[in-house]
Amino acid sequence: MTNFVTVATFTYPFEYAILRIVLDQKGIKYVFENEIMLSVFPFYSNAIGGISLKVHKNDIHIAEQILEDFSNKQSHLRIV
Repeated sequence: MTNFVTVATFTYPFEYAILRIVLDQKGIKYVFENEIMLSVFPFYSNAIGGISLKVHKNDIHIAEQILEDFSNKQSHLRIV
């Protein structure tokens, strides 16, 4: 995990469902840290800092561009 960097943080798993599909399609190496813990104890999200999207340091720029595209007002897909 030393080569992975946090690029986004989410509160609940449903917030990044579409994002996961896009990352898989682009072949980006990623991991959602704390995902399992919050699926068991969803109300612990604020206590443990949410679910962190970590991507490999070689894929940071691509992942940031994807996140920016989702936040674009003209995009029909949105991250909650």
